[in-house]
Amino acid sequence: MLLAWYPEHARDLPWRHTRDPYRIWISEVMLQQTRVATVIERYTRFTEKFPSLLSLALARQEDVLALWSGLGYYKRARLLHDAARLVVAEHGGSLPQTAAELRKLPGVGAYTAPAIASIAYGEPIAVVDGNVERVLTRLQALDADGQRPTAGTLQARADELLDPESPGIFNQAMMELGATICLPRTPLCTVCPVYVYCRTRGEHTPRPRTQIVSRQASYLLWRRPFRGQTSRVAVLLVKRPESAALMPGMWELPELPEPPEQQPILRVRHAITTSNYYVSVFAGDGQIGITTPSGTERKWFPERKLTEIPLTGLARKILMRLDVMAKPREVRRGKALPGGEDQPPA
Repeated sequence: MLLAWYPEHARDLPWRHTRDPYRIWISEVMLQQTRVATVIERYTRFTEKFPSLLSLALARQEDVLALWSGLGYYKRARLLHDAARLVVAEHGGSLPQTAAELRKLPGVGAYTAPAIASIAYGEPIAVVDGNVERVLTRLQALDADGQRPTAGTLQARADELLDPESPGIFNQAMMELGATICLPRTPLCTVCPVYVYCRTRGEHTPRPRTQIVSRQASYLLWRRPFRGQTSRVAVLLVKRPESAALMPGMWELPELPEPPEQQPILRVRHAITTSNYYVSVFAGDGQIGITTPSGTERKWFPERKLTEIPLTGLARKILMRLDVMAKPREVRRGKALPGGEDQPPA
């Protein structure tokens, strides 16, 4: 029933047009903890810039991070780049074909390896992401005793259900079911293709929501003529230290320790994991002092170059909201084909 349901109801996503292991790998890494709508445009731009594993391996890390800007969790991009170089150096430029070998690559974990191996190479191995975990837990009432099932239990149950003749499509169907039907808090049980087999049928206890912390922050947007040319404008940015725990080496607007006594030109909310940042942006005119740690790099970037550097997601959002930086173009979407899947947050 699930295999019949999937081709008709699967969402139309760009990475479902290919069986290329490289492109499937890129989509899987991008979709970790990132919304599908955000990934669609970034995936298309990324694969246009780096159409092959070799082109990614030969790229500068700064260029990889620039295209990753807006996806968050930038460590993924660094590990992706490291893995591409390793594959070229040790595997002749071709991704390994088994989950066990894929797990040896930087950044390829317990979910990503089976996803690539089953979808691209047809290895009969089950995928358990957040969506599949929810489907399995409800389908077989695995938390009936009030305890969350272990990873081993979930993997064993997934392996039992797996269709060995069509592992890639089956895994995609399970993930699609969790992403679109078996939703965390309001499952659409009346249209679920496996409702008759479900032991909970909507009677479940949702997990408590993670507590969100609110934070305040102020940033400066300072622009001036670029190299004395009044027709060209440059923006002052600072570079996060390479030793920073979060987003090392990324460029951002200068942060102000305290908001100045003037009205902000923009207020914006920005969510990062379990924190909501309420950000005020102020116009710089040389009157507001900027304090940055010793050794922090500052640089004036012409506006037309902003899309070519690795910006933090917040800086990118601010610059787009203020029309300093061009917004990404619309991505055309075609008919969906087997060959990939999405992994929105569980």
